[in-house]
Amino acid sequence: MNTHETPDTEVLSTNECWALLRDSVVGRLAVMVVGSPDIFPVNPIVDHGSIVFRTSAGTKLAATKGKDVAFEVDGYDTETARAWSVVVKGRAHEILEVEEILRALRLPLYPWQPGRKPRFVRIEPASITGRRFVVEGGFTSTRDRQETDQDVTTYAAHGAPRTG
Repeated sequence: MNTHETPDTEVLSTNECWALLRDSVVGRLAVMVVGSPDIFPVNPIVDHGSIVFRTSAGTKLAATKGKDVAFEVDGYDTETARAWSVVVKGRAHEILEVEEILRALRLPLYPWQPGRKPRFVRIEPASITGRRFVVEGGFTSTRDRQETDQDVTTYAAHGAPRTG
C-alpha cells in the first residue's frame, strides 16, 4: 500500500479510468508556459484511446505542441460521499493531417465559449491513473441536502447568529 493510500482509497483500473473520462464534460489541462506551470479548463472527448479538445491559436495551443502534459478529471458521488480523480500524462500535439482533422470535425465536440475554436489537440496517453476515496464528513443523500436547506432557511429567516 502506498503511503498516501488508506483503506478507504480504491485504485481504479485503466478501464474504470477511461469510463470516467468518457463521462466527464470538463477537465483541466496542465502545461508549462515559459517555465511556469499553468492550468486550462477544457471540454474533452475520448477518441480511440486518446483525449481530444478544441482550441484557438494562443497560449494553450502553443504550450501543447509536441509537449508533455497532464490532464485531470474528477467528480463526487453525493449518494456515497466518495470522490474520484483520474490523471492522464502524455504528449499533446495539434491535429494537422487532413484526414485526422475531418475525423475530429465529426466528433461531438463543441466549444463552450463564444468565438471560433478551429484547432484540435490530441493527448496521446503515456500513463493513466485514478483513485476513488471516501470524503471524510462528505455530503451525502437527499436527507443531508434537506437538512442543509433547512439550515439555510433558518439562517435567512432569523439572520446570522450574534457573537460577542
